[in-house]
Amino acid sequence: MRRVLLVDDHPVVRQGIRRVLAEGLPDVMIGEADTGPAALAKMEDGAWDAVLLDLTLRGPDGLEVLRTLHTTYPSVPVLIVSMHPAEQFAHRAITAGAAGYLTKDADPGELIKIVAGVLKGKRYPAEAADPDDLTAAARAAHEALSDREYQVLRMIARGRTVSQIAAELGLSVKTVSTYRSRILEKMKMTSTAELMHYAISNRLV
Repeated sequence: MRRVLLVDDHPVVRQGIRRVLAEGLPDVMIGEADTGPAALAKMEDGAWDAVLLDLTLRGPDGLEVLRTLHTTYPSVPVLIVSMHPAEQFAHRAITAGAAGYLTKDADPGELIKIVAGVLKGKRYPAEAADPDDLTAAARAAHEALSDREYQVLRMIARGRTVSQIAAELGLSVKTVSTYRSRILEKMKMTSTAELMHYAISNRLV
C-alpha cells in the first residue's frame, strides 16, 4: 500500500482531501500533519511515498518545509496543494523542489489524477518546472526576493511586527530589519504600507 502524508493546518481541508483520495485511490493510506515540525516528525517515523503540502502553515511556512523535505528526503515527491494561484507561487515552489503545484479549487477528479501521477514519478504542471516558461506574473517584483526575504514579506503583509517576525523565525530584530530594508530596496518601495498593499493585491497572503 502506498503512503501519502497530507500537511495542512485546517482540519476541514484535510478531511475533504482525505475523503476524495480515499474514494479515488483506495489503495493509498493517508497520514496527516498540521504543521511543518509535525510533518517532519512523521517523516522520521516511517516511509512515505509522497507528501501533499500546503504553503500557508503555522510556524515554518510551506516553502521552508518544502526545502527541508527536498533536502532530507529527495526521493519523496512533494505536491503543493494551495489556495494561492499558480502564477504567483508555482515557479518558486518548483524551484524549491516541488514535484507539482495544484490549487485547492481544483476538481476532485484532477486531484486524484495528479496524486496518482506524482506517485508514479510524474511532475505537474510540467511547464511550471521550466524557468524559461515564466509568465509575466511570475516575473513580478517579488520574484527578485530570496526565499527568506519572500517569507518575511508575507509575514509583514499578514500584519506581523518586526519583533514578532524575529521571534517566530528565531532571528534577531536587527536581522529582520535588514531583510525588510532589502525587500523595500529590491521592490523599489519606501514603506511597510506599500509592501502590504502589494502583497494583498497580488494575492501573496
